[in-house]
Amino acid sequence: MLEVQHLVKRYGSKTAVEDLTFTIQDTGVYGLLGPNGAGKSTTMNIVTGYISATSGTVLVQGQDIVAQAAAAKRCIGYLPEQPPLYPDMTVEEYLRFAAELKGVRPKTARCEAVQTVCDRVGLQGTGRRLIGNLSKGYRQRVGIAAALLGEPKIIILDEPTVGLDPAQVLEVRSLIRELGKTHTVILSSHILSEVQSICDDVLILAHGKLIARGTPHELAQRLSAKGSISATAQGSREDVLRAAAGVAGLQNITVTGQENGEISFTAESAAGADLRGALSQALAAAGCPVLRLSAQTASLEDVFLQLTDAAPAKEEQL
Repeated sequence: MLEVQHLVKRYGSKTAVEDLTFTIQDTGVYGLLGPNGAGKSTTMNIVTGYISATSGTVLVQGQDIVAQAAAAKRCIGYLPEQPPLYPDMTVEEYLRFAAELKGVRPKTARCEAVQTVCDRVGLQGTGRRLIGNLSKGYRQRVGIAAALLGEPKIIILDEPTVGLDPAQVLEVRSLIRELGKTHTVILSSHILSEVQSICDDVLILAHGKLIARGTPHELAQRLSAKGSISATAQGSREDVLRAAAGVAGLQNITVTGQENGEISFTAESAAGADLRGALSQALAAAGCPVLRLSAQTASLEDVFLQLTDAAPAKEEQL
């Protein structure tokens, strides 16, 4: 569906996208996740032909977005973060106008196409309402409807739920999941819960580079393989550390506290295995009762924070 090869975008001395390469093959919902300034919107603008790349190529269903711009753009429906809507137009007027710009002809076909997308995104009964009088959620629906005109195979949505209230967010997310059943949907977001709840595949960007890719579950598992155990046991420092060091696969053992005969420490699991049971048995055999033992588990938030140089994972108590 989409092939991005060695994409670079520079603004003077600032590099917004640096040697970005990825391929998207099938229908489904794909998330571009990253902090503000990671290059998500720039990447989308290049992929849709809104701006040109400094170097690199973008192929949309095998067609170059520069050399075969018209054909490539017909395969894409795009909703920018700020939908380009005309507030003094009615919903119906705007969508017919958008359909004509996309080359949907004749007029009867445009009317049918507008009705179809309105039904699909839940805009029934709003055709004669001014866009300027709609709620933010319904304006987003109008933007998505416009993106669907012309029956593009790829739908690109830039921060589609920004500024919506909780009920509207749920409605738009449900709509995106439905679209993913028949289209290739690519959305950008920095809202971790949103990406985790609706995306089949996640691409994490930071500083204009692709730093990780996989399903939310795969990314969490990848980080879990580098997770750690924290524990507190009674006994001498030497006995506690000797017992921990004897557990196969446990490494980087670091004392974090020592008070009243209690030793607290953290350790990493080299292979990602759950070593809490083995550690508990080793400490007990050494005569060092375990007072606390917990393993860190990874969520998509943990993955994001670690890969973008932020904060620690959450703990799951044993």
